[in-house]
Amino acid sequence: MTSVPQQVHETVAAHLDAIERRHDVTVAFAAARGSHAWGAAAPDSDYDVGFVFVPTDLRVYVHLDGPDDVITSDRGEFEYQGWDVRTVASLLADSNDGAIDLLRSPIRYRSAYDPDDLRAYVERTYNPIDLYHAWRGIAMSNYRKYLSDHLVRTDDAIFPIVEERDDEYVVETDDGPTTIDRDDDRYAQTRTRPTVKRNLTICRAAMSARYLKATGERGGHDLPALDVGRFLTEQAPAVFDEDRIALATDLLERKRRGEGAATIGDAVGREFARPPREIDPAIHARDGPDHDRLDAFVDEMIGAVQ
Repeated sequence: MTSVPQQVHETVAAHLDAIERRHDVTVAFAAARGSHAWGAAAPDSDYDVGFVFVPTDLRVYVHLDGPDDVITSDRGEFEYQGWDVRTVASLLADSNDGAIDLLRSPIRYRSAYDPDDLRAYVERTYNPIDLYHAWRGIAMSNYRKYLSDHLVRTDDAIFPIVEERDDEYVVETDDGPTTIDRDDDRYAQTRTRPTVKRNLTICRAAMSARYLKATGERGGHDLPALDVGRFLTEQAPAVFDEDRIALATDLLERKRRGEGAATIGDAVGREFARPPREIDPAIHARDGPDHDRLDAFVDEMIGAVQ
């Protein structure tokens, strides 16, 4: 079972108290995010904490500037990101992966509001096509940023290098491969540091997207387990071959051993990190969570802390 030491719970509680005082809000719910929530933490892993907050004075919602939508705080090995209650409801309406994962986290730091009913409702009603594209985007953007060699244009646009030739590069664009002269001063080549941690993040996102699509085509849209190890042992064999599962398992075990920063090259593979863009809406699209039902959950969350 995923857990953290009691001292961590006490530290997070103190930090959340300080955030409440500084921003004049009340934290309704807080839970682990990232590697601790995924069951992929190493002994020296930082603690990522997500939370949902309610402004102490609800009148700020009708003020011209309005309340903060997001609160972030970096306290050494503890990093915090909070969403106001209306923002998290909007994210859930869009089947946002981060908001869904926060509800599913096995490590809870504060539960003035118990999210179990909301979690169960969202798990039943999320829109698979939105979640697929969210995971696909995570896999592709992280692959582009962390694993693939690429060119950076003067406007900060990034182009992954597919092939290097004597006088030009072949790069990937949204419209397909194209060539860029080596002496084009608008572009600079940047090399990345492809670590175990980055490979695991990409692998998890690409597998989640592909798993959701495959199970949907079989009539189920089985939501991948948040715990990576459980997903690999209990769910992945229904969709992926032994080699792919073995690769992901090795990345997970190395991350847990504290080797997350080790540079290993591109273990995932460019093709696997790019799930298909096309996905049949007739099979994979649903209406998503009902807005009136989410509003009712918002009312319950506010009521729990007011």
